Amino acid sequence: MKEKVLGVIGGMGPKATAVFFDRVIEKTEAHKDQEHIDMIILNHASIPDRTQSILEHTEDEFLREVEKDIQLLEMANVGQIAIPCNTSHYFYDRMQEMTTVPIINMVEQTVSQIYELHGEGIKVGLLATNGTISSRVYEKECNKKGLNLYIPDEQMQKEVMSIIYDDVKGNQNTDPTRLEGIVKQLIEKEQCQCVILACTELSCIPIGEEIAPYCIDAMEVLVDRVIERSGKKKINL
Repeated sequence: MKEKVLGVIGGMGPKATAVFFDRVIEKTEAHKDQEHIDMIILNHASIPDRTQSILEHTEDEFLREVEKDIQLLEMANVGQIAIPCNTSHYFYDRMQEMTTVPIINMVEQTVSQIYELHGEGIKVGLLATNGTISSRVYEKECNKKGLNLYIPDEQMQKEVMSIIYDDVKGNQNTDPTRLEGIVKQLIEKEQCQCVILACTELSCIPIGEEIAPYCIDAMEVLVDRVIERSGKKKINL
């Protein structure tokens, strides 16, 4: 298979983009520099907030900025594009219409992996931004696969948003205590069989071995697909 140059539209947020980059490197089977994936990463940190764009119906401003990024990546002759931001996938169809370069659909791939692991009918918890939840992108994909998606109540969702915006984006605090507590509640109280970490800021938090088996990290799914579709071999960490 011909190796493809990967284009990354990042900066949503910058720390999550850095973690994504590190994980692609860590999980690619390579013994020298030349065996790694060639990447062009646009750390577009000033791009409008995705949740705000969805909730305030200002998506055109976001899409204009994304289109500039896509044009830059096209000029660089990338073979595929990854966007390590779950909320941005609300705009997936419109973004893909802007280019013939395949954009990996992180949401679709994540739900497909859950279905492959567990089959239909299971209860799946969703930890994501308000924008991702209101966009219903995960709900729609879960419905296609016959998965029962559980959305956190208002109090839990406020806690999730605080972890994303205050802890990780605001203070770069990746203490796993709060996130692990929420996952435990979803598993033990709400009887979810697994929980989707559907925000790349949550992917920056190193959760413990007790909790990890119950979590499906959307960023990890994207990393795996990037490696596979770049013609490289993946290391199972």
